Amino acid sequence: MKPWVKVLLVTVLIAAPAMVLGPVLWPPAAGGPEPTGGQLPFFIVLAIMESVLLGLGISFLLFGLPAVRRVSPDSKARALAMYVCIGWLMVSWWPHDNLHISNGNNLQGLLFIEYGFHFTLMVAAIILAYCFLSLIRERSDAIAPSAAARVK
Repeated sequence: MKPWVKVLLVTVLIAAPAMVLGPVLWPPAAGGPEPTGGQLPFFIVLAIMESVLLGLGISFLLFGLPAVRRVSPDSKARALAMYVCIGWLMVSWWPHDNLHISNGNNLQGLLFIEYGFHFTLMVAAIILAYCFLSLIRERSDAIAPSAAARVK
């Protein structure tokens, strides 16, 4: 089976139930705000996008590690850090938004959501940026001697 078919299959098998299960697992908070008729389609589009991204994220976690290892063959720690960060950046949106909907006006719950998701997403972005820059630095260090030889 071709890799893109595997990814598509896993994505659909995760995204479709996720779309249905979000409000079941995290029912909207009682007395919470109700979207207007004009807002509802935008919330539905977000829910679809988050469910699809959850499916793609699970696909990445199932099939993506070998590709990440090929990008960073010299550092297993960096490859693992990039793999985990990319996976988290993809899968976290579905539970994140559903928890916001279920939380309502509970400020303590909001703090848990902020630190559990927003803070960890910030950390993941920093780690991913650092890994990317370290790859660029290694590539330029490897290329620089040969480039210098051509200039002479």
